[in-house]
Amino acid sequence: QVQLVESGGGLVQAGGSLRLSCAASGRTNSSYAMGWFRQAPGKEREFVAAISWSGARAYVADSVKNRFTISRDNAKNTVYLQMDSLKPEDTAAYYCAALKGGSAYYYTPFSYEYDYWGQGTQVTVSS
Repeated sequence: QVQLVESGGGLVQAGGSLRLSCAASGRTNSSYAMGWFRQAPGKEREFVAAISWSGARAYVADSVKNRFTISRDNAKNTVYLQMDSLKPEDTAAYYCAALKGGSAYYYTPFSYEYDYWGQGTQVTVSS
């Protein structure tokens, strides 16, 4: 089992920045691709970004491209989501997820492929 804990959410003005962290604990000796998703009230969960377990490949959704960056520090069992130029439409609960196994270059935007999920952290962007 792997436990995921997100942090770094909060209230920020439009144009501001936040950095979310997702710390993994438990059976972290395995290799996990990681992803970030978000869900706004009344909307479906939406893919935001993903990164392979090696960190060699990463992908962000078009809606956040050039504004958000995903990265990871495997020595700290932590994945990050740097969010810049935030917009009110980025307001949502943000969740990190872990996918066990896969190649060093594998990542996926599909939520059903992930094995473990965090509880989420709220991001609110005011206009």
